[in-house]
Amino acid sequence: MRKPRHVRITQPQVRENGELRPASWDEALQRAAAGLRGVSPDAFGMFSCSKATNEMNYAAQKFSRVVMGSNNVDSCNRT
Repeated sequence: MRKPRHVRITQPQVRENGELRPASWDEALQRAAAGLRGVSPDAFGMFSCSKATNEMNYAAQKFSRVVMGSNNVDSCNRT
């Protein structure tokens, strides 16, 4: 049985014409932001984990509510 080959990604990559190519952080973040701009608040949801810190969960819900305008926030804390 062959072991899976793991490749360490050392810089951001963006998809262009169906292929991944290296990109700068600025370009990658601009593309990610552009992709999120077109999402309506009703179509966006955030799921956080109970194993994350309180600070990380707070930041996740704050991003969802303030930046994305969505109250669709859930976590596995209820289980």
